Amino acid sequence: MSDIAVRPQEWMEKISGLREHIGKVIVGQQEVVEQMLWCIFAGGHALLEGIPGLGKTMLVRTVSEALELSFSRIQFTPDLMPSDITGTNILSFGQHGDTGMTFQRGPLFSSIVLADEINRATPKTQSALLEAMQEKTVTVGGVTHQLPRPFFVLATQNPLENEGTYPLPEAQLDRFLLKIEVSYPSADELKEIVKRTTSSHEFQVERQMTGEELLEIQRGAKEVLVAEEILDYAVRLLMMTHPEEASAPEAVRKYVQFGSGPRGIQSIISVSKVRALCSGRMHVSTGDIRAVALAALRHRLFLNFEGQALGVTTDRVIQEVLQALEASA
Repeated sequence: MSDIAVRPQEWMEKISGLREHIGKVIVGQQEVVEQMLWCIFAGGHALLEGIPGLGKTMLVRTVSEALELSFSRIQFTPDLMPSDITGTNILSFGQHGDTGMTFQRGPLFSSIVLADEINRATPKTQSALLEAMQEKTVTVGGVTHQLPRPFFVLATQNPLENEGTYPLPEAQLDRFLLKIEVSYPSADELKEIVKRTTSSHEFQVERQMTGEELLEIQRGAKEVLVAEEILDYAVRLLMMTHPEEASAPEAVRKYVQFGSGPRGIQSIISVSKVRALCSGRMHVSTGDIRAVALAALRHRLFLNFEGQALGVTTDRVIQEVLQALEASA
């Protein structure tokens, strides 16, 4: 381990307090909140998919306020241009009539950026996020500008309305650490939503963690140990998503065109470390690997024509991979 002071119990309590505070604003969606926290403490970006009105925007805003981080919301539309989100050079005039170019920062220069309905913007605008997500920088006019630390892109998309949308290309999907499915609330949760949103009482979000404390936990998560057999388990899981592998289950060989690439296992391990830390452990277990597999891989498997025609989901395929993995263990 490095010389960082490892305090798993303290970090676990801070994360637990943050989770409980978010729960006072967001009704239900415990799994979504948990996966978003995994993603943030692993230092990655998240893609949230769900129908409108499920509280995706409210969740992201609540997290940013509880973490006391700067927040920007970008509503993606077909006419949005790359410079609208990254910023642009503008002509400025000095006191003595001299002129020069000044960089006007765009909304991307925030610690948490909500890219709302990201699949509604054109590929040209979508690609403007690639450098920011991977390098944490923005280059305009040949000059590279550093983005704030920490920096997260939390994007949303609606799975129902596909007319006039531009699906994210595989290379950009791969930049998201997790793809989080936001489900419809239960009857009891609907009642609680109505009570909270139609009353005069409004809960005030209070700061639970500073940006520096967040960065410290991110560094601490990297110190969580991964035993060789656990790493082998994760590698077998990833390899079984490839249809040409002899150990791949029938669903993979029949419906998958391309399995997950190396970023898949990087995501599984980094998120598993955070999940272990959330439990006060400094070592990853096979349970951590299984728990994060769906969110880490569902956007990294690409189905063939037969799979798409039959309505097979990548979640179903990954579940069969996990079952096959357990049977062979």
